[in-house]
Amino acid sequence: MIEKKNFYINGSWVAPKNPKDIQVINPATEKSCAVISLGGKEDVNDAVLAAKEAFKTWGFSSKKERVALLENFYALYKKRWNDITDAIIQEMGAPKDFALKLQTGTGASHTKSFIRYLKEFEFEKPLGEHAKNQRLIYEPKGVCALITPWNWPINQVTLKVIPALASGCTMILKPSELAPLSAMIIAELIDEAKFPKGVFNLVNGDGATTGDALTSHPDVNMISFTGSTRAGALISQNAAKDFKRVSLELGGKGANIIFKDADAEAIERGALRCFRNSGQSCNAPTRMLVEKPIYDEAVERLRKYASEFKVDDPNKEGEHIGPVISETQFNKIQGLIQKGIDEGAKLVAGGPGKPDGLNDGYYVKPTVFADVNNDMEIARTEIFGPVLSVIPFETEEEAIQIANDTDYGLTNYIQTQDNDKVQRVARKLRSGMVDVNGAGIAVDAPFGGFKHSGIGREAGKEGLLEFLEVKSVGGWN
Repeated sequence: MIEKKNFYINGSWVAPKNPKDIQVINPATEKSCAVISLGGKEDVNDAVLAAKEAFKTWGFSSKKERVALLENFYALYKKRWNDITDAIIQEMGAPKDFALKLQTGTGASHTKSFIRYLKEFEFEKPLGEHAKNQRLIYEPKGVCALITPWNWPINQVTLKVIPALASGCTMILKPSELAPLSAMIIAELIDEAKFPKGVFNLVNGDGATTGDALTSHPDVNMISFTGSTRAGALISQNAAKDFKRVSLELGGKGANIIFKDADAEAIERGALRCFRNSGQSCNAPTRMLVEKPIYDEAVERLRKYASEFKVDDPNKEGEHIGPVISETQFNKIQGLIQKGIDEGAKLVAGGPGKPDGLNDGYYVKPTVFADVNNDMEIARTEIFGPVLSVIPFETEEEAIQIANDTDYGLTNYIQTQDNDKVQRVARKLRSGMVDVNGAGIAVDAPFGGFKHSGIGREAGKEGLLEFLEVKSVGGWN
């Protein structure tokens, strides 16, 4: 049993003031794999005060110093690659190959990308040739509360921690209590890289107590949160009381528009993107909109693909999905699958219950519903499991209307060989990202959404700017 009860505050691992231990459950076995403690208001206050004190010097550190420390961190990260991967496998059930290449890999990619953008970034520059005595200064926002989810733990930690460090902010990280182990390795690496004490702090905890204490603390200047839309709304209310800066990366219900001239792999590629990570991705294309002439063929191909899609032990190598994160999440998904049946959608593959031979663990059958209409709950709710809803359409205009008829606006997808159509449709889709023909979104492209999918952008230059305030100075000579 792994014991990780301490918090990282002011450059040291310290015991919680009032220990409240909880088990970290391995979703593949339904058994405890570690013990952590949940932080209370006193622990949060200690971490915030440490970050506030550290900001007095770190906020004015040089770009050269920050680059050197981040490069040291990156080198250490690569040495701990397998440790991070093993932690992710245990805490959230990501399959071995997927965790190694993508889950752990994204953390390295974001770190490398932010270092490059930091080196290029001008923190002071003239407004322009027309106003040579006018100066723009980009300054760190201050003490940041960083709250990360369990579904892509290291991806989300590095999307927040690395640009916060690069900008000169100080921070308190609260990873998900469901998947905290990989984030605690990041704390170890920051310590080993010799960042000044108090710059980075980690307090484990839940949303109701620890998260609330962080987001309502008067000395926190910015909140960067990734998670549910419901939690994002509550955090916004806390932030509004003293005008904290807020960056929110929330839910999604992406539409994947399959036109009749889509490439030969578009159907299966869309299903894979929906099922990958056991469907636990906010940008998953969970609504597949298929043009009528190829609809029946698409449904049959999806039936075959989903029925043969592998679900297995995350410790095994190979291409398959593992369990979903928790019993609560499993039960929610099962309820929504049943809701789809009750609403009259046609169950094409999968359905309620666990896959054959996987009685222990929170495993879900890859599930496909056909003949879905966009008013059904399965078409409107972010299920966060391997469940695909297939919706027919007749015209380009109808496809756009269906795609945009959602509270969310994170990522939409287009499959067609007509470049003019791609550009027309992409412009009309109300989402922060559009993926065309499986091209993917670049690691440094702005990541974020419209509407209930959040506020702000992560990754690349835009992700760095999220942690910076701009100051205008007149009379600079």
